[in-house]
Amino acid sequence: MTSGSGGFDELFDHIRGIVADLANNDAEHVMFNERLSMLEQRPAPVEAATQQGEQAEAERVPGVAVSWHKLSPQQRTVLWPEFVLWTLWLADRYELTNDQVPRQCWWRHGAVVEELTALWTSHQSAYAAEEDAGSAPYLWQDALSRAIERIGRLWLGSCRNGQHKDRHRTPWAGEEPYLEEILQLHGPPGEGPREGAEEPPETPPPEPSGGDHPDQR
Repeated sequence: MTSGSGGFDELFDHIRGIVADLANNDAEHVMFNERLSMLEQRPAPVEAATQQGEQAEAERVPGVAVSWHKLSPQQRTVLWPEFVLWTLWLADRYELTNDQVPRQCWWRHGAVVEELTALWTSHQSAYAAEEDAGSAPYLWQDALSRAIERIGRLWLGSCRNGQHKDRHRTPWAGEEPYLEEILQLHGPPGEGPREGAEEPPETPPPEPSGGDHPDQR
């Protein structure tokens, strides 16, 4: 009887082990299904990478130079409002007049936008409270005065008294014959013609004055 009961005990222990294994498998199966459901609800890896790329593209370290013509449409959408609001703050903070920066049309002048953009990014850098923060704001004030002088003296044209007037000038870019002449027909001064360009005809020496040959007396 003892050996028989011991055999049943071993059998029961084996059955209990199988039941425990089945229970563990069921738990792992449930956890697997939950994880699978969570993965299915996440965005696809390509979509996630795209979103991260767009976010990184829109982010910018304050003080980094801005070249508007090199920015993507998304970057311009983010940076332009920040730049405009800073320009309005600058004009009121320094009490700028229309003769200095025309309120009615400053954004329509490319050179004015470039000057103000440089002031904007350098202002962020000067007031970043990092190295050399003591002298940087003073140097920025000096740059501001010189930039405002250039804007009024060089870049506004005839825009005065609240009126905008387009500057009448011939564009340099976009005219193919003009560009070809510069790029192909001539090299830098003193360098001679570029490779592949036609050699200019040689100019004959001038005739001696008076019709006499130099050897004649």
